[in-house]
Amino acid sequence: MENKIKLSLSDKWIAEPAKRFMDKSTSGGIVLFIAAIIAIFMANSPWAEEYINFWDKNYIGFSFNDLALNFSLKHWVNDGLMAIFFFVVGLELKRELTTGELSSPKKAMLPIIAAIGGMVVPASVYLIFNGGTAASHGWGIPMATDIAFALGILYLLGDRIPLSLKVFLTALAITDDLGAVVVIALFYTNELNLMNLGIGFGFFGVLIVSNLIGIRNTIYYAIIGIGGIWLFFLLSGVHATIAAVLAAFAIPSTVKVPGAYFSSKMNRLLDRFKAAKPQDNSQVLTSSQMESVEDMRALSTKALPPSVRLENSMHGFVAFLVMPVFALANAAIPFTTGSDAGGDSNVTIGVFLGLLVGKVVGVAGITALFVKLKVATMPNGITYTNLLGLGFIAAIGFTMSLFVTDLAFDVQAHPLFPGQAKIGVLLGSGVGGVIGYLILRFAKPSK
Repeated sequence: MENKIKLSLSDKWIAEPAKRFMDKSTSGGIVLFIAAIIAIFMANSPWAEEYINFWDKNYIGFSFNDLALNFSLKHWVNDGLMAIFFFVVGLELKRELTTGELSSPKKAMLPIIAAIGGMVVPASVYLIFNGGTAASHGWGIPMATDIAFALGILYLLGDRIPLSLKVFLTALAITDDLGAVVVIALFYTNELNLMNLGIGFGFFGVLIVSNLIGIRNTIYYAIIGIGGIWLFFLLSGVHATIAAVLAAFAIPSTVKVPGAYFSSKMNRLLDRFKAAKPQDNSQVLTSSQMESVEDMRALSTKALPPSVRLENSMHGFVAFLVMPVFALANAAIPFTTGSDAGGDSNVTIGVFLGLLVGKVVGVAGITALFVKLKVATMPNGITYTNLLGLGFIAAIGFTMSLFVTDLAFDVQAHPLFPGQAKIGVLLGSGVGGVIGYLILRFAKPSK
């Protein structure tokens, strides 16, 4: 009895509250925000040098025959852990393209227009201040939207905003992520090793063939995806996160069990479960009931596409471990960065205005223009005020912008640029998020 009481108290005060917190759409953004605050505090504390050196000076490596990998903790976070983040992005993108808001031209047109505007205009604003300078390669930094933070703010607003606005932002952010992946692949890739790249694509081909012939074991895809595609892309010079997106697209997205068969079979199993009820009304399941439950579990697994199962199972890991650790490693920005940088502070201004002005003009302005020209139609329930607020919310570039910052600049040649860009990311994301929240908070609902 004592053990049962302890278990129930543990469930009540620890397990259940933790589960409720993790199930909330806002929770991932909250944890990411806390991690960023911790990193910024540490970077401006008496322990700043030790904290930054922890990520930059501690190396982990391994070797096998002629293959050797030896990287700093920060490098493993950015090329290893973030590959998991991009893998989930790839799964989300595949779902949107097959069954979601990007599955038909009519549905996809406006989010794609908004995403393209939200990439081109911010990059152009950045180049106004930095074009033709040594900092011009940072044009990709203000192009991104952080989907976790952005959706977190929308869900904080609850019923004050229409569901269609959340759907629109999700489709926009997924398209935006695809654009970021393409930009990283084309413009932020080091010198290529064509042999390793070819081997990586060879493993990708193996996964595609495996998908076509019906192999659905997720462990099989994980082994080839990590040990084949990711590893050889990493060695090729193409950023390893691209490999994660390719691997995600190779995961099967079809079901083994059609819906009609699933429904009828599940009803039969449920009837069998009820018929096997113990005579003494005890809470212990009979062996026949346990068999029915196992059959139900197996049937449910077959009724879900492997890509959806993976996406659902990995979402918590990415939201509550991968992204916070990334923030701890990358958001450690000293406020003194750029204080002696002179004219090079244009990097901060370019990123800040690229996010705050470029995103609003690119997302809200370009979308409104296409609606006014009747090229596309505004989703039901969304007003122009909603659209303006969404433009500011899209200015939250945090995770992806910090990620691109570390790819954009040669730290040895220009050590001040990354810090200046990160300050612009923090300022632009913070101001954009607050303004967007206030606009949507006090916007009148559509009639």
